[in-house]
Amino acid sequence: MTVKRILNEKGSEVPTVMPEVQVIDVIAALEADDVGALVVSNDGVHIDGIISERDVVRGLQSFGPDVLKHAVRDLMTTEVITCTVHDHVAGIMALMDDRQIRHVPVVDGKKLIGIVSIRDIIKLRLDEVQTEADAMRQYIAS
Repeated sequence: MTVKRILNEKGSEVPTVMPEVQVIDVIAALEADDVGALVVSNDGVHIDGIISERDVVRGLQSFGPDVLKHAVRDLMTTEVITCTVHDHVAGIMALMDDRQIRHVPVVDGKKLIGIVSIRDIIKLRLDEVQTEADAMRQYIAS
């Protein structure tokens, strides 16, 4: 199973934020979009970085309460791990575990076309398990 299936089910909308936006506004956007990370992009197409809740917490440790006035570029991760729609979900799960990340932007070349979160992968796996269980019940009942 590939990342394409996840994007087909959830859509390809990706919440983004510009690098000069203040962290306080990032926190509001994370809450409003009900996500744990935002892709940092000047144009909404190319990835400049990613900022997550974890980055904000680390910024709080480094800068104290003044972190809220800092720009996203001060906290964002610039070496972003990405995938394509052709990558297998099992491989993305392993990558997330190995790198201790929860969000992987999906690209076509260098163009941002989606994002996959650990939540998306868990939902997909739960749906698969439910489908298998239903098939087994049906098989046993017939």
